[in-house]
Amino acid sequence: MSEHYDDLETLSPAAREAALFARLPAVLEAALATPGYRVHLAGIDPAAVRDRAALARLPVLRKADMPALQQAAPPFGGFTTAPLGSFGRLFTSPGPIFEPEGTASDPWGTARGLFAAGIRKGDIVLNTFGYHLTPGGFIMDSAARAIGCAVIPAGPGNTEQQLEVIGAYKPSAYTGTPDFLKILIEAADARGVDISCIKRAVVSGAAFPPSLQDWVRARGIDAYQLYATADLGLIAYETSARDGMVLNENLIVEIVRPGTGDPVAEGEVGEIVVTNLDPHHPQIRLAVGDLTAVLPGASASGRTNARIKGWMGRADQTAKVKGMFVRPEQVAEIARRHAEIAKLRLVVGRADEVDTMTLKAEIYAEPKGFIDAVSSTLQQVTKLKGTVEVLPLGALPNDGKVIADERPVG
Repeated sequence: MSEHYDDLETLSPAAREAALFARLPAVLEAALATPGYRVHLAGIDPAAVRDRAALARLPVLRKADMPALQQAAPPFGGFTTAPLGSFGRLFTSPGPIFEPEGTASDPWGTARGLFAAGIRKGDIVLNTFGYHLTPGGFIMDSAARAIGCAVIPAGPGNTEQQLEVIGAYKPSAYTGTPDFLKILIEAADARGVDISCIKRAVVSGAAFPPSLQDWVRARGIDAYQLYATADLGLIAYETSARDGMVLNENLIVEIVRPGTGDPVAEGEVGEIVVTNLDPHHPQIRLAVGDLTAVLPGASASGRTNARIKGWMGRADQTAKVKGMFVRPEQVAEIARRHAEIAKLRLVVGRADEVDTMTLKAEIYAEPKGFIDAVSSTLQQVTKLKGTVEVLPLGALPNDGKVIADERPVG
């Protein structure tokens, strides 16, 4: 049985690079047919963009700017070439950011990430990513079915029902956040439910520190990390070599100096910028806001594409909490809804291997029920629960920080 999903994974780096950049000019031509890219890429010659040096001269499109761009030209900011009805599904993610899904069997290119984790045709996959409006559930669902697996569309939460389903269907693999995997295991322990049928896991959307990796491994589950976004799908994936994350062979990935579009030297930490080759939904130098660094050499798994260290923090103040992006604009919206608030800072932390949020609020006055009201607004705006801490005026640092991600890296 092959250890690789397709021949792209073992293609020589030079041949892969040549194939990607041979396709790029046609994608740029398609992009320039859209009103958004016609402005953003004004004056470029698609035929001249045939290597990384030429690509690096194009402007970066920042994911953080997409909510405003899409609000000005709904729903996709004028950056797609196909009519809405030609897509398979239409999603929204917090921000809000609107995303379309293609009609291919694996539209997000994620099957190779599941395959690298050992998931094979005939496996039963418990998919606990959300299916409601956001694309996470479908990113994994379509990938597993492209391999030939049966999928249990469980979504997050409903722990009791999840345990019942596990008992009935005996899934061999789990896909979801590492946090929820831990919750399921602990719930099974507490209720005396056997879930030892789950042998493999593909986790994404939240930190998976070594301590939690060891804890999951001790429970007999071989877990692999996958790095994907709601707009691009699979960007990188972990292999059995456990030597970093291999970049998706169908994308052009650059690591640039944060705040610029300038590529950094190999090994230097920078922001991830991705160009896809989808003429219907082109993403040209999309800066996703995450930090990483390229590792030297090739993977011991036999895959020849470049590898990255994995997620190393955010280039901006946007934070991913329990698989959901939380943005400075959302924190501002909370303050707008409560006149008593003078200043806010959302502190993201981690306790007992689970992401936490604390909203620290400097206030002018504290009316009755203030903390409960703000807690409710926090959940409404971010779709996540958190605690609220009231502070006197002047207590927060004067450093312009709205979201402080205080989770340990690595």
